Amino acid sequence: MSRTPDVPRTDPRLLDDLRADLHDAGYTVAGVEDLLGPVASAALHREEPVPALRVTAAALDRAARGPAAPHPSTASAAPHPTAASAALDATTASAALVRLFVLGADVPRATAEAAFGRLGVDGAARLGLVTTAGSGRDDAVRAAVDLRPYEAVDAAGTVDWWLASDLGELATGRALRTDHVLGVGGASTTLAQVTVRDRRGRVLDLGTGCGIQAMHAARHSDAVVGTDISARALAFARFNAALAGLGEDRVELRHGSMLDPVAGRRFDLVVSNPPFVITPRAAGVPAYEYRDGGRSGDAVVRDLVTGVGEVLAPGGVAQLLGNWEVRTGETWDERVGGWLEESGLDGWVIQREVQDPAEYAETWIRDGGSSPERDRTAWRAQYEAWLDDFASRDVQAIGFGIVTLRRPVTGAPTLRRLEEHTGSVQQPLGAHLAASLAAHDWLTTTDDAALAATRLTVAGDVTEERYLTPGAGDPDVVLLRQGGGLGRAVRAGTALAGLVGACDGELTVGQIIGGIAVLFEVPADDVAADVLPSVRGLVRDGLLVHDGVAEA
Repeated sequence: MSRTPDVPRTDPRLLDDLRADLHDAGYTVAGVEDLLGPVASAALHREEPVPALRVTAAALDRAARGPAAPHPSTASAAPHPTAASAALDATTASAALVRLFVLGADVPRATAEAAFGRLGVDGAARLGLVTTAGSGRDDAVRAAVDLRPYEAVDAAGTVDWWLASDLGELATGRALRTDHVLGVGGASTTLAQVTVRDRRGRVLDLGTGCGIQAMHAARHSDAVVGTDISARALAFARFNAALAGLGEDRVELRHGSMLDPVAGRRFDLVVSNPPFVITPRAAGVPAYEYRDGGRSGDAVVRDLVTGVGEVLAPGGVAQLLGNWEVRTGETWDERVGGWLEESGLDGWVIQREVQDPAEYAETWIRDGGSSPERDRTAWRAQYEAWLDDFASRDVQAIGFGIVTLRRPVTGAPTLRRLEEHTGSVQQPLGAHLAASLAAHDWLTTTDDAALAATRLTVAGDVTEERYLTPGAGDPDVVLLRQGGGLGRAVRAGTALAGLVGACDGELTVGQIIGGIAVLFEVPADDVAADVLPSVRGLVRDGLLVHDGVAEA
């Protein structure tokens, strides 16, 4: 094999050919799943390649055999076309691309030439996508990068791209290199879905990696800057943006650590999937650039939360993912709440997952490609190092969550919210978060008298559940359940349930309260004191909406 290119390269003409070849092959998320079928697709999601290897090998074998031979009386002297002598059909071309770029399997050069109908193997090699063993028809072509289709829905709609990254352990059979450039994982998808997507002037993607967040941001902003400490990651990001048709006039890339490359600049939106993994600084424990910030404990996330305000314009929002330690004698919200206070920004933190130190260690040691099956001695040494590191700071658990920060346009911060939602949520969540921020702002400037004068409407995704003791005439419990967003369930008393049921936009809140007061023969002020705080919560969380705060 020739030397493996270190990073993919951009060439506008060759990228045009590559884009056309991938499109013609139907190399999309749906196309690949149709090719593999449900069993092989599910296995591949579990990092098991064998079923997919079997399906794609069968597809190439059928192409190599060509169509069934005709009856001897009608046979011509001309040989039947094969994958080696004619362009592949879309299904077979997709099978060749899956074997190359997803499964890391060799493909004969003739088959690869047919799959790259316009680009050709030599063009793919010039882009740094493949290496070749020679120029013969049966010589092996091997992927130098992972290149796969990407489909996602964010608050701005649906996207279909192709993304390059380093080949993973599934394809190489080896542990990851420490400067590995990661593709799109669960954390990347989460951040893309929770990001607010209203129109923004300038956006910063801090720790851009393969560039996925910057590419999403380019869909709803005037200018995007992506930064990363890894020069290799920036090369992949440049390639991916160019393949998606985004030139450097749309996505500017800068090399450097954390906020250093953009010191002195201001942004309307900052997004970051930072290197938040809490990794021991110990001999024998590899540090991966894509996930390890090189600092002790959760200092990377703390520093970002407390420091990102330096680059936020007034009204600017920062959204990031992070881990934080939960130490003995301190709750997670006390710890992260202290960071919010130090930041001087509005802050909303949603904890989505909690792991104990052993679970956390296992997750991230395996993520780097190590396992007890491969090398039990090395596995145990790393495991011990992680547990020792957590014990040194008396860490009892590690939280993972979504942090939303905002620089007030004027005055002091008004938003301090830390909550836990470990169940499923309705993605994309970005529009819901944006609507909740707008509702918070409206409520901040709306006193109870103004709220009582407002006409509210029940959001379209809200349902009511009533639980009764058999034979009882009235329910014991009434739940207002949100179908979208964070899927909140709010327990409502009789007065609140009655008020929500009457919120159809015709009557003001005050008028509804007056009707309830007459019905129950109690003072209206008492009803208002009982329900208005809850009404504020329902408006803030999107279960009740009004003209000034659009429904998500």
